[in-house]
Amino acid sequence: MKRIDNILQVLDNVGSRTITVFGDYCLDKYMYIDPARDEASVETGLTAYQVDRTDLFPGAGGTITNNLRSLGAQVQCVGLLGNDGEGYDLLQCLKRIGADTELMVQSDSIPTNTYMKPMRKTGEKTYTEMNRLDRRSFCETSKELEDRLLGNLERALDWSQGVIIIEQYMQRNFAAITDRIRDALADLAVRFPDKFFFADSRGFAQCFRHVIIKCNQFELSGAEQDENTLRSGAEKLLATNNARAVVVTVGEEGAFVFERGTMTRIPAFPVEGPLDIVGAGDATNAGVMLGLTLGLSLPESALLGGCISSITIQQIGVTGTATIEQVKQRLMSCPGC
Repeated sequence: MKRIDNILQVLDNVGSRTITVFGDYCLDKYMYIDPARDEASVETGLTAYQVDRTDLFPGAGGTITNNLRSLGAQVQCVGLLGNDGEGYDLLQCLKRIGADTELMVQSDSIPTNTYMKPMRKTGEKTYTEMNRLDRRSFCETSKELEDRLLGNLERALDWSQGVIIIEQYMQRNFAAITDRIRDALADLAVRFPDKFFFADSRGFAQCFRHVIIKCNQFELSGAEQDENTLRSGAEKLLATNNARAVVVTVGEEGAFVFERGTMTRIPAFPVEGPLDIVGAGDATNAGVMLGLTLGLSLPESALLGGCISSITIQQIGVTGTATIEQVKQRLMSCPGC
């Protein structure tokens, strides 16, 4: 109960916090197709799907940004995008939610990472996602783009209390987070000990140093859901990577926070009804960093992240967000969490 009281006491200060979201951004482009309008292509004879409407959302780092803005925090975006139509759309999405995009790095040499999601109508109000079409770079990120990213990140640190590092892709060195960028992030974390550096990586968690590392039980190298194995994997990161701490999420069972010499179990908030877990990790990231910049301990911040995630996964068919009022209500309704 004390943890929840501590969280409730600081939530009204969210608007005074600025967080930098650094790394991979993408555009989520949903294309809604009505099969009643299918027609045969004159050129190929294949079925030409007719798109009724499109919805555009900022993805990856953009999803974290959307969560932070919904909660009322100020956000500085630092990432890569192409000088193309998708890049324009992504910037407009970020600006629409009130994020600062002045330090985004735009270039003619790369495409904007884009997930195109055809959604075929299956009922009066229901759609099923078809094969996704992805667009992203398959060339190594240039030194010139790395330099621009790092320069902009240092500028962002002047007015940010923390940095969320998001590494979305499994291909090494093809996007915003490269080996060189990770080394530079480690140096920045040492140079700016008063700033929080929090890294979430799908494939390279073990490559980050001197930062708080967050992953799920499957992304933690060699780890399964067994508590002893989780502890062993986290302690290895703490020892060999000089990680500040390790946060491991374990789905509906909550999370573990590993700090030097301690392990804290973070309970999950109980939720009912249909769930959509898309974006759950991004919501958790937003909550953890927000808590840290508000002066909460890491276990308290992880509890806040779990609370926010429990709200977003109840929003079906969209990448959900939460408001401060929703968070307060959820915290007060779960005194045993």
